[in-house]
Amino acid sequence: MQELTGLICEACRADAPRVSAEELTEYCRQIPKWALRQEQGVDQLRREFSFKDFRQALAFTQMVGELAESHGHHPALVTEREQNYRETLCAN
Repeated sequence: MQELTGLICEACRADAPRVSAEELTEYCRQIPKWALRQEQGVDQLRREFSFKDFRQALAFTQMVGELAESHGHHPALVTEREQNYRETLCAN
């Protein structure tokens, strides 16, 4: 099995191959800071990042957005304020 960091995301394609339950378990071990969740029957990876101010959260959002666009991927990016600013990145 390949390292997850060496793969290219294909999840945005309807005909993308699905990983097996065994592969999913192994890949999740490689990214321990991410959580696998189900939203409306769709598996999604989520991770939250915290920032001390809005400027940092916005810069991070822009950086992730540009990187995702360069790969043809369009994750949900949510910036919220709960005491400190929090960015939730959701990739399905």
